[in-house]
Amino acid sequence: MRQDGRVTSATSDIDVALAAAAAGAAVVRAAYGAEHIRYAKIGSDFATETDIAAENAIFAVIESARPADARIGEESGRADGSNARRWLVDPLCGTLNFAAQTPLMAVNVALADDDSTVAAVSIDPISGEIFWTDGERAFVRRDGVDVPLTPSPLSGLVDIDCDAPLDSAFVGGQLVADQAFRAAFGVRVSSTTLTVAWAAAGRRAAYVSDGTFLDNVHFAAGIAISRAAGCVVTDFAGAEVESGRGLIVAADAATHERIVRLIGPHLRDGSQERGL
Repeated sequence: MRQDGRVTSATSDIDVALAAAAAGAAVVRAAYGAEHIRYAKIGSDFATETDIAAENAIFAVIESARPADARIGEESGRADGSNARRWLVDPLCGTLNFAAQTPLMAVNVALADDDSTVAAVSIDPISGEIFWTDGERAFVRRDGVDVPLTPSPLSGLVDIDCDAPLDSAFVGGQLVADQAFRAAFGVRVSSTTLTVAWAAAGRRAAYVSDGTFLDNVHFAAGIAISRAAGCVVTDFAGAEVESGRGLIVAADAATHERIVRLIGPHLRDGSQERGL
């Protein structure tokens, strides 16, 4: 990156990702605490003008440095490029938290090249922490200092995603009410993929979400960071997460095995066949 902070075609992929995510995080941070226009999506989900402005700021950086790459944004959809590389952007993960002035949210930027994620950044715009990976190593940056991410099961806390259609087959809500799961772990529901990065940092023993995760703009950055940090990342059956149902990000093999075993009964009750 140039000394003036601007990115160019010569800037490394991870530096482009860091600059793009920082541009989005600056928009979110400046708008936090204000009143916001809400644009309805599905159910209780909505976007604000800040989601849109943050995504525009992120894509402005990417388009300047990598104009040939495809871009997929949570708010704007897909813009095709001339190669197989694609940027996956969720400019404000935790919009409901943001609008309610609850400081739990993330700005997510990931670059996928074919089947590999070569750069990923997840920024907490309120604390200023930057979780990032170049596809091989994973760090958290605080006040300009990079510290390697080290997963740990010691907290015993598992964050469960419950933001999904109201359907009895959705595993998240079932796990929150599952006595066996609650006996094994402390359950948390933070409603932001910031907590995927927390699993990589050892602040959560695991993270669990239902759904599908191929080119998922919400989760691509957190999954890449967690993998590079050494977490066990699979679907509900313990297979490749991009090809199956569900997501488990676990600090270690023992925690992962325990969660797979506890989720199993919820998949055998008929929800697996319903395809959710």
